[in-house]
Amino acid sequence: MLPPSLYTNRLQLRLIEPSDADFILRGLSDKRVTAYYAVHYDTPEAVQEQMQFYQNLLQEGTGAWWAFSRKGDTELIGACGLSSVSQEHRKGELGFWLLPEHWGNGYIPEAAGAVLKYSFEELRLHRIEAIVEGGNAPSERVLQKLGFTYEGRLRESESKNDYFIDLLYYSLLETDL
Repeated sequence: MLPPSLYTNRLQLRLIEPSDADFILRGLSDKRVTAYYAVHYDTPEAVQEQMQFYQNLLQEGTGAWWAFSRKGDTELIGACGLSSVSQEHRKGELGFWLLPEHWGNGYIPEAAGAVLKYSFEELRLHRIEAIVEGGNAPSERVLQKLGFTYEGRLRESESKNDYFIDLLYYSLLETDL
């Protein structure tokens, strides 16, 4: 069974569809969005890798990603979702991004809050993890606002654009709420 659409006071979230490829490319080709993001795509052909990732999550039961817009509006402004879902260990990993023209309006904490509610209440997950690239203070603030706990830093643990980056680990447990 596919995950449902989700709703907040201001937002509507629906599963990402193949027809959203142009929107995903718009976000994930913007260097402001991907400066601290694990992927970046510059062409419609390249973004198909990301679209396949979203489909694989659903097919394999290891997560789901939603595109979201303001209620009553069809213009997509961001995406939020879960990956690495393990029913055995009752955990998953949260991710999110937002088009820059919508930064500073509190949309990510609101959308992520809906995904977290679904994760804990419907999927019965116990732990949600989030990994932030070092230097990404806005994403850290989002996680702190949502009640996540900082667990530690893996120093220079990955290479990106020919330099090493730190990864910061956060978690939220169902018992934290």
